[in-house]
Amino acid sequence: QLQLVESGGGLVQPGGSLRLSCAASGFSLDYYAIGWFRQAPGKEREGVSCISSSGSTDYTDSVKGRFTISRDNAKNTVYLQMNSLKPEDTAVYYCAADRRYGSYWCGYEYDYWGQGTQVTVSS
Repeated sequence: QLQLVESGGGLVQPGGSLRLSCAASGFSLDYYAIGWFRQAPGKEREGVSCISSSGSTDYTDSVKGRFTISRDNAKNTVYLQMNSLKPEDTAVYYCAADRRYGSYWCGYEYDYWGQGTQVTVSS
């Protein structure tokens, strides 16, 4: 059974850092693009970042220069390093996986989703 499990969320002060992990089980991430999404209370879910199976990346404008997505296929895990966090980054963060994009691209439509991890940025 394909499963994605996010971890690493928590409470952090503005300007702080967190690293989210997305661990896959039941399948190999090698051929999957992975996306990170977030949903704040009362807002629609938005795509934050994605990484192709070959390592190409994309970021939404609001996180460029602050967030870094990476993958470790040996550990079957994708990471989202979040630095210089702001209160507006507060949301539930989800990872998702899909094979539709081939090797070099990633996007923001996915078939397989994790359960989410809460990130709260507050003083």
